[in-house]
Amino acid sequence: MVAVFSEDHVSLRASMKGLFAQHSSESEVRRLMATDEGYDPVLWRQLAAGQELQGLVVPEEFGGSGYTWVELGVVLEEMGRALFCGPYFSTVVLAATCLVESADESAQKEYLPRVASGEAIGSVAFVEASGRWDEAGVTMEAKKVAAGYELTGQKFYVLDGHVADFFVVAARTSGEISLFIVDRESAGVSAHLEETLDQTRKLATVTFHDAPARLLGAENSGWSILGRVLKLAGIALAAEQVGGAQASLDMAVDYAKTRIQFGQPIGAFQAIKHMLADVMLEVESARSAMQVGLAAASGHEGLDLDEISPLVQAYCSDVFELASHQNIQVHGGMGFTWEMAPHLYFKRAKSMALFLGNSDSHREQVAKALGV
Repeated sequence: MVAVFSEDHVSLRASMKGLFAQHSSESEVRRLMATDEGYDPVLWRQLAAGQELQGLVVPEEFGGSGYTWVELGVVLEEMGRALFCGPYFSTVVLAATCLVESADESAQKEYLPRVASGEAIGSVAFVEASGRWDEAGVTMEAKKVAAGYELTGQKFYVLDGHVADFFVVAARTSGEISLFIVDRESAGVSAHLEETLDQTRKLATVTFHDAPARLLGAENSGWSILGRVLKLAGIALAAEQVGGAQASLDMAVDYAKTRIQFGQPIGAFQAIKHMLADVMLEVESARSAMQVGLAAASGHEGLDLDEISPLVQAYCSDVFELASHQNIQVHGGMGFTWEMAPHLYFKRAKSMALFLGNSDSHREQVAKALGV
């Protein structure tokens, strides 16, 4: 296993665990998931001002802290453990990373300080009606006009698209993919909040009709940027999934210790013991895989992000699904009732297993990267 965590990371984890225990309790998660916005704007600003979380991996010259993906992974794992409701993944992992990777200094100066300060929420509008998370799925055409570019079409499964202040949009120019920034307040832009399985994480359909767009980076360089961002985002998502899997395991163990059946805790029965031991093994293995992924994302020598990211995504996704499912099994018939917490993690696991592509597509990427 690649060693990536230091004593400073242990301290960071403890701080984040306490922060989200206070601000992302089950009752708060349930309150926020019932709202259209899906997050607390006051807390969002506090996270930027007090904890500087939005600027964690934003370069210092653009108002951020300039940390690595290892530190970001620690934060995301604790967010996943607490089912944090907020536009952090969409803004920091997706939109801000596109800006950083674009090397477009003008756009970076305009948008990254606003992200780091908590002033702006961003998202990436990428997936179209085909539901594909790859280069071939992008068919939207950018129209060249006197003032620059205009976009027309729809993008689906846009994370936090209903509250985003700006979008990084993938569209075709001369047959190749380019990236564009579109401000939410621009003419011809509308977002519709969709009903989804996981109410703790909001998805929207965003419609563009002759919407003015600003080119991000060089024309026709979009996939070289977005392809890398999606690999990095896969590692980030894996960190969240490990946190959710650990929370599911902890919940199942606690219940097995206190639920009395036939005069003893159900955790004393061999079937339950074996089930939880198997889940613990998978969660620890997923954590090891995640650490390798974070090292690759941070530029650790000898680690190929293109090979490692889809492998980590596939495995951590499967483990979160397993852990959340077995948590419900341990709780029995009441495990999926609305009043109990296990179903919240199960729904997050199921929805995130499809976000950025499913496990089969990730394994196919691994095979291609290995030349199989």
